[in-house]
Amino acid sequence: MTQSHSLFNESDPNRPILSIIIPVFNERDVLPLCLPRLNTVIQQLDTTTELIFIDDGSCDGSAEYLTEQVAINATICIIRLSRNFGKEAALTAGLDHAKGDAIIILDADLQDPPELIPEMLKEWRKGRDIVLMQRRSRAGESWFKRTTAYLFYRFLHGLTRSQIPADTGDFRLMSRRAVEALKQLPERNRFMKGLFAWIGMPTVILKYDRNPRAAGTSKWDYLGLLQLALEGITSFSISPLRWVMGLGMIAAFIGGAFGLWIVFKAVILGDPVHGYPSLVSVITFLGGIQLIAIGILGEYVGKTYIETKQRPNYLIRDITYAPEITNIHSTNRVRKNIHAQAS
Repeated sequence: MTQSHSLFNESDPNRPILSIIIPVFNERDVLPLCLPRLNTVIQQLDTTTELIFIDDGSCDGSAEYLTEQVAINATICIIRLSRNFGKEAALTAGLDHAKGDAIIILDADLQDPPELIPEMLKEWRKGRDIVLMQRRSRAGESWFKRTTAYLFYRFLHGLTRSQIPADTGDFRLMSRRAVEALKQLPERNRFMKGLFAWIGMPTVILKYDRNPRAAGTSKWDYLGLLQLALEGITSFSISPLRWVMGLGMIAAFIGGAFGLWIVFKAVILGDPVHGYPSLVSVITFLGGIQLIAIGILGEYVGKTYIETKQRPNYLIRDITYAPEITNIHSTNRVRKNIHAQAS
């Protein structure tokens, strides 16, 4: 690892601060590849940069490795959560502690190239509050995962009123104004992609090609992705409840029409009623609808229950950073807002 650049030792009050938030969960294999690429990029930037690593309860030595790097890289700040709270909570922790005028979210696996950061900053300097990175291709992923992701984003886009962009992840730049708006949302059931879209703000979309993982394995299995998809749907839309209500009305109409048809055949046509097979099929159909309705309703009730307990989204075990970062965070600085928030 090369020695940290000297941006944190400079006290230019007009230099904007850039915070790069990197959630980490068992990424020890890829961190030695991630840090040099990040250092190469930030040395080229006209910003004071902090790298905020959020260790989400890793058990593979990721936090220990990052702690060692603080001594030779003054830009690093490590926030260790008390246990694994999930990526959404880790992102929330990073956003709560970032001090930057511009904040970038980046995964440690290098699927999202850090070399795109200068281009993102150019758009921010034009007055954009959000620079959204949209995937043009997804290398290294299976056909099934690419297809289900494609369908999910478009399905969710059709459900919600906040218009969550398709084919986007957490890789984005946000202005200080956008982050402060996001911090006003106190909910515990957090689907960050939806929250990012909900706040609005002037946005520009940049397309890029997503790379395969540089090292290690993905921590997301299909069950976890399914749970995240359900979280997104139920957090930003009540359409499933309306669909079940509509399905119940259709079932009731069909059941009533079928009953009238049986009475007509028996009374007018003299056709004997053959009840058992039809009765079993109707009961099974209606029972299935009822169970689905109860499950969907239970999902929304469960979310309400979690919100009422008002537990924090995360708990911090400790924070490690270099003294240079402490000086910058504690100094009362008057910064020129290059972002042009006056607009």
